Amino acid sequence: MVVRLLQPWYENAGKRIVKNPKLYFLDSGFFHFFQGIRSLAELQSHPRLGASWEGFAMEEIRKALEGDGRDHYFWATHGGAELDLSIMASGKRIGFEFKYADAPRLSPSMLIASKDLGLDILKVVVPSGPRYFLRESIEVVALSDLIQDLIGQTLT
Repeated sequence: MVVRLLQPWYENAGKRIVKNPKLYFLDSGFFHFFQGIRSLAELQSHPRLGASWEGFAMEEIRKALEGDGRDHYFWATHGGAELDLSIMASGKRIGFEFKYADAPRLSPSMLIASKDLGLDILKVVVPSGPRYFLRESIEVVALSDLIQDLIGQTLT
């Protein structure tokens, strides 16, 4: 009840795919404790800030989806392309990338994941800010807005 193993998604996509699960702390406080982070100021300057954000945001999304029967996966290639979270919702394949940034940019990894996994939409989840599209079907959205979409079942 302290950690979660997120299983990899692997289809035959013609690439060498990572097949080891990822480990996440269910409570980001445990992660901070084991990283020696004792304050918000330390967290904001810590090199593992992105990992902390990823684990926290992913767990909030998973809680909002709890009990819906959807499978949750991550995807990564040995070449470096990755997707933090992938789910099926309303017959659509939706990907999530977690970025602790004010204005994330489109990355080659996002494009590769979108294409190779046939994502209907990729949500780039940030702490706060307005919604906008980096490209058709790749949307930047604040975590709080995304959670409201999930609760209201308007995830498109």
